[in-house]
Amino acid sequence: MRAHPLNSLGLPKSPSQTRVVVAMSGGVDSSVVAAMLAEEGYDVVGVTLQLYDHGAALAKKGACCAGRDIHDARRVAETMGFPHYVLDYENTFREAVMEEFADAYLSGATPVPCIRCNERVKFKDLLATAKDLNADCMATGHYIQRKMGLAPELHRAVDANRDQSYFLFSTKPDQLDYLRFPLGHLASKAETRALAAKYGLPVADKPDSQDICFVPNGNYAAVIEKLRPGAADPGEIVGLDGQVLGQHRGVIHYTVGQRRGLDIGGLSEPLYVLRLDPASRRVIVGPKAALATRTIPVREINWLGDAPFDSRAEWHLEVKVRSTRPPRAAIVRPLSATEAEVELLDPEDGVAAGQACVFYAPEGSRVFGGGWVWRGR
Repeated sequence: MRAHPLNSLGLPKSPSQTRVVVAMSGGVDSSVVAAMLAEEGYDVVGVTLQLYDHGAALAKKGACCAGRDIHDARRVAETMGFPHYVLDYENTFREAVMEEFADAYLSGATPVPCIRCNERVKFKDLLATAKDLNADCMATGHYIQRKMGLAPELHRAVDANRDQSYFLFSTKPDQLDYLRFPLGHLASKAETRALAAKYGLPVADKPDSQDICFVPNGNYAAVIEKLRPGAADPGEIVGLDGQVLGQHRGVIHYTVGQRRGLDIGGLSEPLYVLRLDPASRRVIVGPKAALATRTIPVREINWLGDAPFDSRAEWHLEVKVRSTRPPRAAIVRPLSATEAEVELLDPEDGVAAGQACVFYAPEGSRVFGGGWVWRGR
């Protein structure tokens, strides 16, 4: 019997015989993915996650997975004629993402909850739901590429300005086998919006989300105080020599590398937050030069290379410790299959526990996984 040629999702079936669950946030990206696949004839099922209090969500703009966005996702499904379901994941999201976010801040770390959401909710529970629905694969609107090598590989998006590889480094090989990212090859967001207009989608001109979905207006402290009442205890701002320079209203209001909002007068040079000590309720500050970090301890490593991570004494890669900064050359030395010491060839400012350290090929677009910075300065 002659094998069926691969469809656009890399499966040996016709589109009409291929069921795809599309994770729909209600934004333009995932809406275009759903519309594109529906137009190609795939058996599309749209799923939107309700991740936090629906009543509060309705009053919040500019974030994904809110009440307005659920409504928008439903309208897109109606426009394109495929089924759409809303799943209540509030308890899962709170336990897997929000609680850790609050505890991390209280410990003086700088968490990245969007990564944990992808890892523990979207690519775990939602992916399992997609399989329960007998879907052949799950598609998302993330800007990242999946390419075939010896096995499925993760690659940066063509559009460097939209690339979301930093937030997806923890995707496991078996998850990558099941996931699809149809927007990763596009050259710009303008192309995505043009497709939305072509399909007549009601979200074609919808603004991009800016905030973490459960943090209104970027006010982390307010969310943490709500989750952990009494967390914002005041304390001292001290220099590297231990001298008290001022008072603060709670360590949760500060992050490593912060300069503004310290309210310290009479200084000869600008000072930056170098370290947070929640146990003593102290914010330690110092000159910008003291922020420079060359060696980073990393754990919980998810490795996406072909050879085992600890099969070499060192890997010469590029790494990124902040989503908004370009990767920089580094030597990654495995300590075990899931821990490493990362040596930056040029120091990076403001590295803090809780940030992700993502590994990239020194040439090309491949993503080799990454891990979590686990100890401060």
